[in-house]
Amino acid sequence: MEQADKKEGSPRNILAKIKENTEDEIQILGTFVRLGVVVWSGFIITLNYVDLPMIKKGQSGGDITFVASVFTGALATFGLTTSNSKAAGAKNTDTKKKEE
Repeated sequence: MEQADKKEGSPRNILAKIKENTEDEIQILGTFVRLGVVVWSGFIITLNYVDLPMIKKGQSGGDITFVASVFTGALATFGLTTSNSKAAGAKNTDTKKKEE
């Protein structure tokens, strides 16, 4: 009976060890994937505003709304937020007017 218990406990121990060893690696991989998405989307957004002599832009210039939302979402996973300084300044002046 003891041998049967060892056999049953053995796969659990192996699976537990594998799980413990891979959790850190999965978190690191996830961080690199998110960082890659931030770099990629930032690069696409930058290309929309920079004129490169070797690359011709299309007539419309392209709509980067989707890429901008991906960029914002990927930054949010790191705890960073993007804000418009004009909108933030308008909110601050509105609260000052109410206080007076």
